[in-house]
Amino acid sequence: MGMRQTQANGITVNFEDLGPADGRPILFVNGYTSTMMSWPAELMEGLGARGFRVIRYDNRDVGHSEKLKGMPDIRAVAAAVREGRKPAIPYTLSDMAADGIGVLDALGIDRAHVMGISMGGMIVQTMAIDHPGRLLSVTSIMSTTGNPDLPKASEAAMTALQEQPPAQDRETVIRHRMKGRRVYQSPAYPMTDEALYARCAVEFDHMYYPEGAVRQYAAIVGDGSRVERLKAVRVPFLVIHGLADPLVPPEGGIDTANSVPGANLELIEGMGHDLPAELCPRFVELIAENALAAEKASAAE
Repeated sequence: MGMRQTQANGITVNFEDLGPADGRPILFVNGYTSTMMSWPAELMEGLGARGFRVIRYDNRDVGHSEKLKGMPDIRAVAAAVREGRKPAIPYTLSDMAADGIGVLDALGIDRAHVMGISMGGMIVQTMAIDHPGRLLSVTSIMSTTGNPDLPKASEAAMTALQEQPPAQDRETVIRHRMKGRRVYQSPAYPMTDEALYARCAVEFDHMYYPEGAVRQYAAIVGDGSRVERLKAVRVPFLVIHGLADPLVPPEGGIDTANSVPGANLELIEGMGHDLPAELCPRFVELIAENALAAEKASAAE
């Protein structure tokens, strides 16, 4: 079916409908600065084999979706949130959630399963808050609620996420990203150098756009805590989190599950802040089980 673009929520969004056309739609929402090319084939193909219509897209400010403007002051954004003021940011997580809903609109899909990793988990949480009628189920992976009282990322992991490469040429950027991902990868399931290089190269070649990172980070910080808003969510909800995650500690996943009534929580030994190919069959089973239970509950209403 190939990549295509649509006007969604007032911007251009790049997406790909991987099918099958008659499958149960599931929307993949990627994380901070990553593009839709970051998803492991084992996860997409596994869900496709289970009868899901896999749809993925580039968030705004990454990949081939629209690039916005403005350079927010992250410290000022954080101060505004602490003081209960509206932060000055180019866009919010609610805007990013509406982008994904716009992709469903473009495909004529009334309701879908959604899953997101890291920032994508925050976005699907926001979809459940803002657009519950459009969702069949939610899976939030390696994410958190924005609760300021939770443990923070390790210093090494945060540095690995935010440190800029010493040069902007392709090889330097790819090697820099490999080095960073090694810091917060799953210790029980390390990728080979060849596989990690290939993953980082595919992302770079899809589009390298570091400027968007500041605006996406501002949207994360500017959203504050979602704990109280999540308490009103009634969409079937699954939380998956690695017990060895140094970037978003497992307390973030636990807090997410505790905040959403009836949410299911799966904590995985040896999993860090990535999606190892070895764990994809387990992810597929968990997501499929949550989706099936949601569909049965919806049919019974």
